[in-house]
Amino acid sequence: MTNKVELAKEFSQTVLGLKREISKVIIGQDDAVDAVLTSLFSNGHCLLVGVPGLAKTLLIKTIAEALDLSFNRVQFTPDLMPSDITGSEILDSNRAFKYIKGPIFANIVLADEINRTPPKTQAALLEAMQEKSVTTAGKTYNLPLPFFVLATQNPIEQEGTYPLPEAQLDRFMFNIVLDYPVFDDEIKIIKETTSEKQISVSKIANTDKIIEFQSLVRQVPIADNVIEYAVSLVAKTRPMNTKAPDLIKEYISYGAGPRAGQYLVLGAKCNALIRGKISPDIEDIQAVAFNVLRHRIVKNYKAESDGISIEQIIQKLF
Repeated sequence: MTNKVELAKEFSQTVLGLKREISKVIIGQDDAVDAVLTSLFSNGHCLLVGVPGLAKTLLIKTIAEALDLSFNRVQFTPDLMPSDITGSEILDSNRAFKYIKGPIFANIVLADEINRTPPKTQAALLEAMQEKSVTTAGKTYNLPLPFFVLATQNPIEQEGTYPLPEAQLDRFMFNIVLDYPVFDDEIKIIKETTSEKQISVSKIANTDKIIEFQSLVRQVPIADNVIEYAVSLVAKTRPMNTKAPDLIKEYISYGAGPRAGQYLVLGAKCNALIRGKISPDIEDIQAVAFNVLRHRIVKNYKAESDGISIEQIIQKLF
């Protein structure tokens, strides 16, 4: 037990160090940084939604650098093929088939503008995200651990996009919304990025330590009443549930599945550890609820016409 307590202290200190290194490069966006790190140490994947130019790619690249992880970026386009992501077999000089690994074989994979590619190519990520492996030509190849997919979506240009199917959306632990920086942060960003100043990021952890921290998160004890709160919160998002509030029955087509409850609990455990707590409480569930539930609740036409946002609905559930 003592070792776990020491490891928990080391974890919170490591996250503080990570944030310090990330802040050298990324100005502002503290909530997004917190959410991405929580997802990473919970062994989950992230979907980032924000307009272009909010440093989504830079944020992930900086995290990969600070954690000494391999990083690949894939630009999703309408003509992208599954083999462009997973890799393909070629004939070598000896006329034998040889498998060339694709960019999915990295610790952190950034799927940029994931909704710009057809469903067939989007589906190439499904096995990788869930099973941490790739199957091609009847052979299965394990992906490097830790493995973390971060996908971005551009909310502005909806022409020529292919909305992510619910099965794929559900595999993302968090849906993180990035907003424009505040005025003072934007001034600082412009100053930093238009000078000759070179910024280097120190390495804070390595793959073994990250896997150890991911294991620690799962070992965190949690009270039954906190789990019951998480399950109850998810159940209330389902309009057919008798305990669902009238707001849900009026504005929601369908709610979140059991995976939402799993991610609420895992996210709460990680959130508690980051803040130096040994066990999560209801506040930790609420701290991750927006990111977990945002992409798992589908509004109906009435909600759209009345201008009701998902955030307003989740807030009412509390």
